[in-house]
Amino acid sequence: MPAKPAWWSAGIRFECTGSGKCCVSRGEYGFVYLTREDRRRLAEHLGLAPSAFRRAHCAQTEGHWHLADEPGATACRFLEGTRCTVYEARPTQCRTWPFWPENMDAKKWDAEVAAFCPGVGRGRLWTEAEIREVVARQQRADEEP
Repeated sequence: MPAKPAWWSAGIRFECTGSGKCCVSRGEYGFVYLTREDRRRLAEHLGLAPSAFRRAHCAQTEGHWHLADEPGATACRFLEGTRCTVYEARPTQCRTWPFWPENMDAKKWDAEVAAFCPGVGRGRLWTEAEIREVVARQQRADEEP
């Protein structure tokens, strides 16, 4: 018996609207995790050596690198208003939103993504193949310490 197609097999419309909502801490999604390539790209974008970038902007939790929290902040340290100041160099986690593996359950998508993100249902249609590629990219990033 063939596998049941994913609920999103006909594609999903999504376009970043620049609302900044995805940059605001939401409980378990509070950390912006960083791959080695993310740290290198951000350091270069900011004109810093990778080691200086890590000292100034990063922390580790359970062996995983992430952007350090600013004391009392509820948003990403690189968010000004609703604008990402490092958009061109943004981390993989930010590049792959909203197509994270944990978001691709229909109920979770409706309750935690579509209800939250104004870009869902707008813009171009992302194909099943494109979504699978983005989900796989995020899975690889999730596996990197």
